[in-house]
Amino acid sequence: MSLRFYSTDTAAIRDFQPVHPGEARLYYCGATVQGAPHIGHVRSALVFDLLRRWLQHRGYRVTTVRNVTDIDDKILANAEASRAPGYAGEHPDEPWWALAYRFEKVFADAYAALGIDPPTYEPRATGHIPEMHALIARLIERGHAYPALDDSGDVYFDVRSWPDYGSLTRQRVEDMQDAPDADPRGKRDPRDFALWKGHKEGEPLTASWDSPWGRGRPGWHLECSAMAGKYLGERFDIHGGGLDLRFPHHENELAQSTAAGYGFANFWLHNGLVTYEGEKMSKSIGNTVSPADMLAAARPLAVRYYLGQAHYRSVLDYRPTSLEEAGTAVERVEAFLVAAGVPEAGEVPEAFGEAMDDDLNVPQALAVLHETVRAGNAARAEGRTQDAAARAREVRAMTDVLGLSPLMSFAGSAGSDGDAEHRALDALVRSLVDQRAQARAQREWARADELRDQLAAAGVRVEDGPEGSTWSV
Repeated sequence: MSLRFYSTDTAAIRDFQPVHPGEARLYYCGATVQGAPHIGHVRSALVFDLLRRWLQHRGYRVTTVRNVTDIDDKILANAEASRAPGYAGEHPDEPWWALAYRFEKVFADAYAALGIDPPTYEPRATGHIPEMHALIARLIERGHAYPALDDSGDVYFDVRSWPDYGSLTRQRVEDMQDAPDADPRGKRDPRDFALWKGHKEGEPLTASWDSPWGRGRPGWHLECSAMAGKYLGERFDIHGGGLDLRFPHHENELAQSTAAGYGFANFWLHNGLVTYEGEKMSKSIGNTVSPADMLAAARPLAVRYYLGQAHYRSVLDYRPTSLEEAGTAVERVEAFLVAAGVPEAGEVPEAFGEAMDDDLNVPQALAVLHETVRAGNAARAEGRTQDAAARAREVRAMTDVLGLSPLMSFAGSAGSDGDAEHRALDALVRSLVDQRAQARAQREWARADELRDQLAAAGVRVEDGPEGSTWSV
């Protein structure tokens, strides 16, 4: 089976045919760093980390771009709030750029904790103002953008000038909501969206740049088009992001890029949202759970497994028991690999590859992973050592591709804390297992049973086989 993905623009699954043979170029929306990340941010980053890993496994040379929106209305508003009388936060009088950088680091820490690798490029919006100016000028020249009618310095995209506007989300202009990103008085149509926002009195001068249309700052949608084009070219393979970004953000990206004469993305992949017991997460009703909350409650291994276990296009529902269930499931895999001596990776099973090729079907791939673990444990129990070893190499290959292995206790460089902890645990457990084996050899059955009960109480399962006893948790 060839690689296939569901693309939002066509609402169909299509074969993946790269723009450049042997390469895969992927852009996905990163953080607007006005505050700490929520689960949706991390889930989206994890989805595209899995996609990148699978494309690489299939032999593609992958280039990934994940932007940082470090200038935005909310960033300015939150920085301004830090100067208000009575501000009780930890960062009084914080400049907008300092706030943005502080939260950018929080995002980076959350990604790293879950084994989400950095992208090839992670450009900041503020570092690409010339590229944005060039794109605006091109759109004006082609008749698809205009300076505001009120001399505010705003520049708008003319949605009615582009017949394909609305094609991504299959909407008519007449049915769309007004664009809320600027004062409508300077617009030809209230649905026209801002490409450039003129500097306003009271805003910090540092949050604006000179332009042919007056001092100001870029519109949100423009940023991504300019950065995607710079790092991936006029046409690239995949544009990704959360389902909530389809409109207006991605619709506007597509319109301004294609109206400028660029091919833009071949595929549009959108990951589903995260809910809490079936309800949308909302600060107002107090049902939000942050990545920090999840990492405080469970191992990074369990959190990554949980956030990645559903199909990327589906809703992921969080419940109080979710992390415990995810931890139990993935730790069975970890225990199997430990018992097998942490083998080198072999080849992934054919069924696993078919699942991942089919629109990144991770749930089906995980079913293959767990079935292989069960088969490996059965082989070990029956003394089929070669079969057990073969299954262990397959399991290691699958956990490597899924990004789980680096978060398991045996991962990391020699001498790492994880390795040291595992060696210490293994030594302690092996001592008890050896004592039990000696008691059995001397037919001291009561003592052997006592040792087995001690191990069981600690969550350690002992399996007796022709070649001796092994343990797992």
